[in-house]
Amino acid sequence: MGLWITSIRLSPYKIGDVLLNDFEHRPYLSFIVGVIGSVIDSSFLLLISKKNRRELIMGSKMKKETTFIYALIPLLFLIGSLFYAIQIAGIDVHIPILVSAFFAAGMAIFGLNYTWKEIEEGMVETIKMALGAIIILMIIGMVVGTWIQSGVVPTMIFYGLKILSPGIFLPATVIICAIVSVATGSSWTTAATVGIALIGVGEGLGIPRNIVAGAIISGAYMGDKLSPLSDTTNLAPAMAGATLFEHIKHMLYTTVPSFIISIILFGFIGAKYTGAALNTDMIDQILSTLSGDFNISPLLLLVPVIVIGAVIMKVPAIPGLFGGAILGGIAAIVFQGASVGSVFSTLHYGYAGESGLEMVDSLLNRGGLDSMMWTVSLILCAMILGGIMEKTQMLATLAMKILSVAHTTGNLILVTILTPIFVNSIAGDQYLSIVVPGRMFKDAYAEKGLHPKNLSRSLEDAGTLTSPLIPWNTCGAYMIATLGLAPWTYVPYCFLNLINPVIAIIYGYTGFSIEKIEKVEKVEAEV
Repeated sequence: MGLWITSIRLSPYKIGDVLLNDFEHRPYLSFIVGVIGSVIDSSFLLLISKKNRRELIMGSKMKKETTFIYALIPLLFLIGSLFYAIQIAGIDVHIPILVSAFFAAGMAIFGLNYTWKEIEEGMVETIKMALGAIIILMIIGMVVGTWIQSGVVPTMIFYGLKILSPGIFLPATVIICAIVSVATGSSWTTAATVGIALIGVGEGLGIPRNIVAGAIISGAYMGDKLSPLSDTTNLAPAMAGATLFEHIKHMLYTTVPSFIISIILFGFIGAKYTGAALNTDMIDQILSTLSGDFNISPLLLLVPVIVIGAVIMKVPAIPGLFGGAILGGIAAIVFQGASVGSVFSTLHYGYAGESGLEMVDSLLNRGGLDSMMWTVSLILCAMILGGIMEKTQMLATLAMKILSVAHTTGNLILVTILTPIFVNSIAGDQYLSIVVPGRMFKDAYAEKGLHPKNLSRSLEDAGTLTSPLIPWNTCGAYMIATLGLAPWTYVPYCFLNLINPVIAIIYGYTGFSIEKIEKVEKVEAEV
């Protein structure tokens, strides 16, 4: 009877059903008890209000409308948490994001009448959307590891450094950093290794450090933006609903013109240094170390050529990149004499070498499956927050407020460019500048019949490229510390980072390269 009494207390409007279950083994009472229970149920439902009756029958309370202020509170909590983590405590942003996620969940449960089950469904569904990007990131870690071990990356760096000459130092700096960044998929690694060497070369030529830094950052972020090995290049299409390689190809419309203009501008600035003696000591050290530790061969460049060919042939990203990792492993065995066991170790833990030159070691000792776990865990934390805010209509409410001014395609592109810049400035993290606007504007692009790659391109045009320009952003703080810069002094010379968002806005209003979604694709996106 204790179970029967508890059941009545928890669900008084189903007394008849509970009684019948309690006495299912007593047939002579079933009919009488069923009638009595039904009468009590009916009387109870008549006594309660119409609203509460509907809530009880549906099994949950009616949802409250998510207002703009209510949606803004979790965002402000996130901004405060990130500011404390980055500027005061100096810790990673993972836990503050996760705490902000559960703060938003608490507001949704206690203030908007959502259930935990609904919150959990939102988190899981959003994480599912990012699983493709997570798998690609894991494979990219493997690609980086085997491409370094095989000598592919060292060969690309070796020949990249060879193109230096005094008259074209600044344009060459942009090109070299772009090559290294494309090869490694990391603007940070490029700045911390080749960038430091080029800073020294520039100072030997009498070129101000902030100008050289602008060339380094322009090239590094151009390569980072277009490299399939870059985490942000994979994250942006995952948030927008595009594929990796269509995203990269679509970015060429804005990135290539920006890159060319940047090279021309650096050419004008560097013209007065023509004829100066080039101090190549640092470069020569890197070249001799690379050639001493690796078998440098042009044949190794066939590995990235084959992978690029696979991209052109529209091989899906996951098998194409995994094939690139395997090719890198085979090249390591053939060209560098690596054992099969060491290749498997590199696939998992990354390349680890001791060249005797710290700069080379810091450039090449990276990659592997494990190297991507920091980024993967950050994506998962961000997806949990994004899933909660999306499920509870918080993102939709914020997006509607912002989109209230975006009546045309040009205005939509404009607010898409400005929002990541705002997130970079307030939240101080480039990943969030891609994740948050990506989730906010995805449906708006679909409703206007715009292909998702327009959104993913805009996210990178603004989110990725403006992150190093803001001193308190993680990327800006890193560049300032690594290259020995004063805040803001280098920003006017980051030509590519400044020009690219402007070109993207111009394209938005002119319609150039703004692709519409096919009718069939639009139906699938809506479904």
